[in-house]
Amino acid sequence: MPDELYYLAFLFEFYAATVVTYFALGFGLTWLNDRNPERKIQKGRASGKRRKAEIRQSLASMFSACLPVTIGLYAQQKGWAPAPWTFNWWAALPLFILVMFLYDTWFYFMHRLLHTKWLYPLHALHHKSVAPTIWSTYSEDVLDNFLLQSFSAVIVFVVPFPPAILVGHRLFEHFNGMLGHCGFEYLASSTARYPSPLLCTTFHDQHHSGFRYNYGNYFSFWDRVLGTVSPDYDQRVKKFEDEVPSLTFRHGAPAPAAQENSA
Repeated sequence: MPDELYYLAFLFEFYAATVVTYFALGFGLTWLNDRNPERKIQKGRASGKRRKAEIRQSLASMFSACLPVTIGLYAQQKGWAPAPWTFNWWAALPLFILVMFLYDTWFYFMHRLLHTKWLYPLHALHHKSVAPTIWSTYSEDVLDNFLLQSFSAVIVFVVPFPPAILVGHRLFEHFNGMLGHCGFEYLASSTARYPSPLLCTTFHDQHHSGFRYNYGNYFSFWDRVLGTVSPDYDQRVKKFEDEVPSLTFRHGAPAPAAQENSA
């Protein structure tokens, strides 16, 4: 099979897998959220008014999220980029940590650019979801999403990551993005606040509600160094640790009343 047909088939198969897991995780986390209403981050703010519009937009934007990794793999195959390193299991973890750090750096600075007056029109659609939900993960302009995800098409010319690392990272980013937008906190712990560089769902949720803080994706490193971390982020995480009841899989109390005109 010609390379072009092979990677075109890969693109559509990867897109199909992304769509299937988007709905599977979406319904699964919605089921869990309904049983843990006290874990909602923005209590008192409605978050479901735009669901249908978010899903429609996500179906388009998920395609643009799959395109960059396909371009990167194709460039490697055609010899336009340096030959990828041979994949070894013993090197998989350090390479994955490296790709996470490099992507987080890309994401932070590209995200800051998208918040400038010149590029914000591309990013504004995503911020219509003031109280994000798992369905709003990909609710963004197709070009906006492509710019954030184009890391995979660029990094192959700088660091010759094996294809397995590039594909694995895109899958990880898919699930991480959905957890980061789910609107409910399940990951609050001491590892998600200072001095740890890791973060939890509250981090990106505050970006949607506060707008000018928390531009990072996996780590709070760049936000802390450059002074863009939300002033009360660590305190919010600690409060979730101390006050939120244990996770339950049974129906609990009804969710706090939402103001339907506030999101």
